[in-house]
Amino acid sequence: MSAISLERLSVLLVEDNLYIRDILENVLKQIGFGWVATARNGQEGIEFLQLAGKAQGQAAGLMNVDMILCDLLMSPINGLLLLRWVRMQKDSVNRFMPFIMISGAADREYVEAARDLGVTEFVAKPFSAQSISERVMKVIDTPRQFVTCTTYFGPDRRRRRMPPPGGVEDRRRPDDSHATIVYSAEKVVKPKNASDVWLFRLPNTLREKVGGAGIKGPLELPKALLEEAENTLQRQALDFADWAKNYLTKLSKVTEAAMMSPNNRRNHFQEMNLVAHELRGQGGTFGYPLITVFAKSLYDATLPGCPEDDSALSVVKAHTDAMRAVIRDRISGDGGEIGRELLKSLKFAIERASNRLI
Repeated sequence: MSAISLERLSVLLVEDNLYIRDILENVLKQIGFGWVATARNGQEGIEFLQLAGKAQGQAAGLMNVDMILCDLLMSPINGLLLLRWVRMQKDSVNRFMPFIMISGAADREYVEAARDLGVTEFVAKPFSAQSISERVMKVIDTPRQFVTCTTYFGPDRRRRRMPPPGGVEDRRRPDDSHATIVYSAEKVVKPKNASDVWLFRLPNTLREKVGGAGIKGPLELPKALLEEAENTLQRQALDFADWAKNYLTKLSKVTEAAMMSPNNRRNHFQEMNLVAHELRGQGGTFGYPLITVFAKSLYDATLPGCPEDDSALSVVKAHTDAMRAVIRDRISGDGGEIGRELLKSLKFAIERASNRLI
């Protein structure tokens, strides 16, 4: 492999959580990006991209970015809606722009939704500098052709030829005889007929930018940069306990408010679910995988349609207490015997609450 530099590349980072946004920005700079622009949500991301594509934006020092790294669950416009805008809107600066989604909600439905909207890569939280850099290098080193048809526009979803699952006939053609091949992104021509498929095989400008045009074989980032990026994450882990405490305090306050509103708890449970989502995505990144385990359990317990009675609130409280114990005692890894006892106690609390619901 040949080491390259990302100094000439720029990236737009879209993340609503300030703590995580700062950490990701530092990681992206550590692995070598020359410029990292940030946005707090999908709406700000769209506004940035629109302005950067105009003369006044460029005069103000903004520049079009080479790729996007975006969180999934945000408000008022989430990562999926931003991705749809980038791929489908006529005023999108670059409909072919690499788009890397990152989320703690890496459930199958979210991954498939992102895939069907044309995501380039998906990073599941908890993340590491290595997992981020691997997706970035895949985008640069082995970009996929773009496909457009009546139902889809985005990177080719077939990463490699595979035999049809379960013996079912694969409706996709094995060759390119049915498609129109395009080698320029200057003009996207709509298919004339419903059966038409267009394949865009564009020049790999990102590889050229990083100095890999004349290099044969895979590219890689210098190991020293990756090590420094990982060290950055480890240093940030020292602040994670305080960040988590604030979220757990918020969770307790929402639970108390729900107790006072027995006939109107839907909004409270939605907020609990969002807090659980944030915690599930970060615990493992900063050395507290038990936080991710407990928060994932709470996330599932507070999804739409969940019970919202006092027993359900006792389940929320049990999760909160378990996570407080992890942070208070600095329980890293699986926690050993203490971790097993916490997990056992949590399962008992959930079973007891479930029996009350019967």
